[in-house]
Amino acid sequence: MDYRSSDSTGAMDAAVGSAQVPGPRAEDRMPETVTSAVKIVIVGGFGVGKTTMVGSVSEIRPLTTEETMTQAGIGVDDNYGSETKTATTVAMDFGRISITDELVLYLFGTPGQERFWFLWNGLFEGALGAVVLIDSRRLEVSFDVIGRLEERGVPFVIANNAFPDGPSYPSEELRSALDLDPHVPIIECDARRRASSRDVLMTLMRYLHEMALQRA
Repeated sequence: MDYRSSDSTGAMDAAVGSAQVPGPRAEDRMPETVTSAVKIVIVGGFGVGKTTMVGSVSEIRPLTTEETMTQAGIGVDDNYGSETKTATTVAMDFGRISITDELVLYLFGTPGQERFWFLWNGLFEGALGAVVLIDSRRLEVSFDVIGRLEERGVPFVIANNAFPDGPSYPSEELRSALDLDPHVPIIECDARRRASSRDVLMTLMRYLHEMALQRA
């Protein structure tokens, strides 16, 4: 796979004739040294902070597909705990992190509303693992999310996003409430902070590495 193909407008120019298609900003261009990439998906219920996490940790300006929330979602979307939220992801969020000069990490944030979950099928193709972002004020919105990952056999870690008014629970209480296997890592985080979001991703990478060693 050519991971730099998206940075070139040559093929697109040929397709649209003389139309000029703006390319990415210089700081967002893929380094020429990159030869491979891995994919991680950030999932969770509505309003748990997925878009915030992608934006805080991405080294490039993140791609988002947020749309203004309308009255059509009343009675359909559960916005308890996020009543001040005015926009929502309807397709995906996308960010990128350079691991080495040759390797990059692609981040894909999924939509939280259940009515958009049909988009998950494509987003999960080729993913090494997932971060399940939870809100301790409403753990129930994570049950179906975790169930879907388990059904797909996708390895995941739990990241408890610290909201100011959210209750604090010991990890083992969260593990019991979410019915998690003993080996699934649980980490506290603040999705607004780059260092905290980075630590979550590093926890996932270590977990995936441990699983690979056990299979070897």
